[in-house]
Amino acid sequence: MSTQADAAKLLVRTLEAEGVEYVFGIPGEENIHFVQALDDSSIRYVLVRHEQGAAFMAEIYGRLTGRAGVASATLGPGAINLQLGVADAQTNSTPVVAISAQVGLDRIYKESHQIVDLVSLFRPITKWSELVPTPEALPEIVRKAFKTAQTERPGAVYLAIPEDVESASVSVDLKPLPVNVVQPQEPSAAQIARAADVLAMAKQPVVLAGHGATRAHASEALVHFSEKLGLPVATTFNGKGVFPDDHRNALGAVGFMRHDYVNFGFDEADVLIAVGYELQEFDPVKVNPNADKKIIHIHAMPAEVDDHYPVEVGIQGDISRSLRALGDAVHRRWDVNGTGRRIRELMRDELAQGRSEDGFPLSPRRIVADVREAMGREDIVLADTGAVKMWMARMYPTYEPNTLLVSNGLSSMGFSVPGALAAKLAHPERRVLAATGDGAFLMNSQELETAVRENIPITVLIWEDDAYGLIEWKMDLEMGRSSNIKFGNPDFVAYAESFGAHGYRVNSADELLPTLRKALADEGVSVVTVPVDYSHNMQLTDKLGELTDPF
Repeated sequence: MSTQADAAKLLVRTLEAEGVEYVFGIPGEENIHFVQALDDSSIRYVLVRHEQGAAFMAEIYGRLTGRAGVASATLGPGAINLQLGVADAQTNSTPVVAISAQVGLDRIYKESHQIVDLVSLFRPITKWSELVPTPEALPEIVRKAFKTAQTERPGAVYLAIPEDVESASVSVDLKPLPVNVVQPQEPSAAQIARAADVLAMAKQPVVLAGHGATRAHASEALVHFSEKLGLPVATTFNGKGVFPDDHRNALGAVGFMRHDYVNFGFDEADVLIAVGYELQEFDPVKVNPNADKKIIHIHAMPAEVDDHYPVEVGIQGDISRSLRALGDAVHRRWDVNGTGRRIRELMRDELAQGRSEDGFPLSPRRIVADVREAMGREDIVLADTGAVKMWMARMYPTYEPNTLLVSNGLSSMGFSVPGALAAKLAHPERRVLAATGDGAFLMNSQELETAVRENIPITVLIWEDDAYGLIEWKMDLEMGRSSNIKFGNPDFVAYAESFGAHGYRVNSADELLPTLRKALADEGVSVVTVPVDYSHNMQLTDKLGELTDPF
């Protein structure tokens, strides 16, 4: 007769087998066995201050490593608090496994305390949502959860573990299943030939690289493809860095206005080569308004259906192998015309203008320029949702994949501060900066305490305007006035110091860069507050609205 073990310990062993390093969460009465079992494992439990923060941490960890981040919560309200970060991960194609407690099977069938149908709540915002029916099912269900979360297109998975399942005894013979990794798929030779025929007739092809190219680690292949064929490359916001912004063929990032500088690179294009692009990242109507461009879709998965994304040829398979095969099959070269050069000049001019703007409060351009000056090529910036995101995603030059992170699927506010903790854990050798508006900061600022307690050194840069700046910008554009967007703020320096963090306030334009450098060099957690002048928002959109002619 075999001896018995705790099901919670079996769960932890399955997580160890999946290579899990961290579990982000808050314990509850119904999962105390699981939390205690983690203490005796190789996995570090990161106690957070809100389950939403745990989910965002799991998301950013998953995005940077490609391995599913794990968030944990108790049942009922704890599990429900995970949902925003879980939905954000799902819409940003990021692997996450969310695990919560659930009431015991002995009462789940009837009305009783804290009963909520969590599996049904999570089903629309995950790839898979399931209840663990017996402790013996844990090895199979956990293996399926991670395989589902991490396989293209990656996303979120939710598991509910009933209280009596978690505390049950199981045979010690039960073991984690071996991890099997899906191998990259070779592209179809016939589709490569069809795509080569389309390119052979193209006059001005252009490449649009998205988040899928970043996930597939296709940066090197993309640069080689561009250089070999002489093709200009633009990226989505989520794809920033997969093609270096200082490369001679770089067009920059699309995703701001219908006709920002980079969009001119698409005006005269007749063929669009979409590499790892997903419609959730960016509406194709902005670069293919007449639906008349021939599209070559290169991805590990088929294209979504859209009026303005009519796929001429779809190449499904490993992105790097597909790019190399297509590059070898095309026997001509295009000369990158002056459009790309002119676009890069315009963006450089804006950054240079920002460096010279010494007004106070600071212009957004000055903040972007100084952040870029303070950060290294591989350092990581998380730009929270709001006007901050629009300025950073548009103007901040990136040179390596995943060095500027935004939420472009769900566009959730409040992800950057908790996400910065996960980014630092995933890449302790890099400096990490959370750039956030004052509205988004206070949505999850409690995680400063987590960073201080867990000794995770990050820097937070608060763009302070005492308002929901992006909504004000939108209201001013569409209605000519704004309402219900103003609020008050605490003393952010004192607020940071109350958590045990360093607090700084910028009082003039020339203070920002040295203050950032000091904060980034701090051994602990630092918060820098910089007042921002968002009157530049309307100036920018007025300027871009006048850009109607191709270069």
